[in-house]
Amino acid sequence: MRYLKGILLLGLVFAFNPAKAADDSLLPADVMNYIGYGLIVFTLILFVVVLLVVLRAFNVLTKVVLKSQGYTEEQIAAEMKPSKKEKKDNSQVWNKLLSLRPLSEEKDLLMEHEYDGIQELDNPTPSWFMFLFYSTIVFAVCYLLIYHVFGIGQLQYDEYKTEVAQADIAKKEYLSKQANRVDETTVKLTKDPAVLASGQAIFKQNCVVCHGQHAEGKVGPNLTDDFWLHGNKINDLFKTIKYGVLTKGMLSWEKTLSPKQISDVANYVKSLHGTNPPNPKEPQGIKMLDVDSTKAVTKALKKA
Repeated sequence: MRYLKGILLLGLVFAFNPAKAADDSLLPADVMNYIGYGLIVFTLILFVVVLLVVLRAFNVLTKVVLKSQGYTEEQIAAEMKPSKKEKKDNSQVWNKLLSLRPLSEEKDLLMEHEYDGIQELDNPTPSWFMFLFYSTIVFAVCYLLIYHVFGIGQLQYDEYKTEVAQADIAKKEYLSKQANRVDETTVKLTKDPAVLASGQAIFKQNCVVCHGQHAEGKVGPNLTDDFWLHGNKINDLFKTIKYGVLTKGMLSWEKTLSPKQISDVANYVKSLHGTNPPNPKEPQGIKMLDVDSTKAVTKALKKA
C-alpha cells in the first residue's frame, strides 16, 4: 500500500505539472511531456485496477455476510446475479416518433387498385420528413434574399477578398514583430528605400543636434568619412546607437527607439558614407574600409 501511494503521488505530480518538470530537467520538453502523459495513462489504469479489486472485495464480503445469515449457495448466486428482466418492445415508441404504421396494419392500408400484381399502400409521408422538406425551402429562400438580393452576406469571391485582406494585416503584424527582434548580432545591411526613409526621419528628429543636418559632424563626429571611433560595420553602428558611449557623450537609445528603428537609423548612416557634405568636421578615430559595402559588391559580382 505504501508503494501504491508513492506511485499515485508521482503520477499526479507529473500529470498536473509537466511543464514545470520540464523547466527543471535536462531532458527536452517533448520527452518530459511524453513521460507525463504516460504517467497519466498509467495512473488511470491503476485507478481502474484498484476499483476492480475493491468491487471484488465487496462481492466476497457480501457472500460471507449471506452465508452467515444461513443462505445456501444457490440463493447467494441468485442474490448476486438476479435474472434480467425482459426487454420492453420499443418498436411502438419508434413508430410514434417516425410516424410509421406497424406491419400488422399493412392489410388495412392497401389501396383498391393494383397493377401487374403490385399493390400500393395508403401510407402518408411522415410529418418529420415533411418538416425537413419545408425547412429546406425556407432556408433556400432566406439564402437567396440574404446573399443575392439584399447583399447582407458575402459571396465566395467577396469572402476570399476579405480573408486575403485579413491575411495581409496578420502578415504585417508578424513582420513588424519579427523586425523588432533584431539586435546587434542579427542586424542586416539593406538598401531598401523604405528602410532608409524611415532611418532618415528618425535621424532628422533625434541625431542632427550632435551630428549635423547631413551627418557632417558637430559635437559628435562626422559620419560620412572613412574615420570611425567605434567601428563602421552595420553591427557596430547598431550597438553604438543602442547602448551609447557615455564617455563620449553618446546617449543610449535603447529605451527610446525600437530595435527596428535602431536598425533603420544604422542603415541610413551607412548610406551616407562618401556623401561629402559641406563644412565637414575634422576626422576622428581610425580610418577603416567600408567592409559591408565591399562584401555587398563581392556578392553582386559572384552572382553576375
